Amino acid sequence: MIEFPNHSRSYDRTRRAVRFWGYDSAIEASFFINEGALKRLQPGASYDEAGFLCAFDSNRDVICAAAAKVYSRGSRGSYDLVAANF
Repeated sequence: MIEFPNHSRSYDRTRRAVRFWGYDSAIEASFFINEGALKRLQPGASYDEAGFLCAFDSNRDVICAAAAKVYSRGSRGSYDLVAANF
């Protein structure tokens, strides 16, 4: 089962997404939630790095629940969350 105890996150300008990490026992998994998904979750957020990080922080529980669902569909190196996941 995937857990998200690490509250670290960062904005990846290249991928236009916020990156965060989950852990399944000793296995670390990288997750990316793109700008479109963050805009869906928090339409009033500013469309810059600070705004996207704030939107992530404000919706962390919902994002982690969606990430757990995506993770349960199969093992990969990284996982992308898009607006359709919400």
